[in-house]
Amino acid sequence: MTATITFYIVGGRYGSTNDKGISYTQMEYEYAIEKSVPIIAFLPKNPDKITVGKSEKTTDLIEKLNLFKNLVQQKMCRFWDSPTDLGSQVSRSLVKLIKDKPRPGWVKATFVPNIEITKELLEQKELNQRLKIEIESLQNKAPDGIDNLSQGNDKIEISFSVNAYSSDYKNSPRNKYYSVKYKCSWDDIFSEISPLMIDEVSESAMRNKVNEFLEKKKYEDLAKQFKKDERVPREFSIDDNDFHTLKIQYRALGLITENIKKRGVHDNNKYWTLTPYGDNIMTKLRAIKK
Repeated sequence: MTATITFYIVGGRYGSTNDKGISYTQMEYEYAIEKSVPIIAFLPKNPDKITVGKSEKTTDLIEKLNLFKNLVQQKMCRFWDSPTDLGSQVSRSLVKLIKDKPRPGWVKATFVPNIEITKELLEQKELNQRLKIEIESLQNKAPDGIDNLSQGNDKIEISFSVNAYSSDYKNSPRNKYYSVKYKCSWDDIFSEISPLMIDEVSESAMRNKVNEFLEKKKYEDLAKQFKKDERVPREFSIDDNDFHTLKIQYRALGLITENIKKRGVHDNNKYWTLTPYGDNIMTKLRAIKK
């Protein structure tokens, strides 16, 4: 692991060298450059003022020190003239480098996860991802055991009531109630009511939607059958038993599910919503094909 930021304070000595005569400081500097570690060097403004005891004496080491100074001046560097100034330069430079070139920092060994634990966590994450995909796949498929249930294009006969309003109420009852039957497929009704359940919907609203479907399908035909002094008001009502059959069948087919979330003390409604499989079937029925 390489350092995040490297400082070099160059004084009057070249430093200890390896068997090739290169100082370890210079080796470290060149390695930091190779690894693209942010670097900043600090050079004395007046190197001649450095005491003799803290300076190189041999021509060879003086030459190497000067070459190293030339090298560090090719990158970011600052010049100092006193210990106080050096401290100030280092402090300001550190803040600037952290801001301009943010890098991952060091982590204490006590905070580094155990290799075995890390491996186990990764395996659990992969397993959870696979299970999530499998669950989503199963949710978008028809439930097992529904092959023997009436569904799709199979027909169902629905009973509903409708009343005719008589304008000649002196000679006939003002309202005449008729019982009517209508045969359609499970998909016909589900295609009509399913968009309402993309978000949860109350059972009463679902019933109203079925009534609207029956009115749309049968109003014109019924209007032609009534007497001249009668007209058909827009009051269609599905038989209670047939409505419950629809609801139970769609639930058994895995298309809808009851949301049992409580909404308040005085709310006695039941609420229904599409299952992922129901959403998939709705899309196939309602999406416009090119």
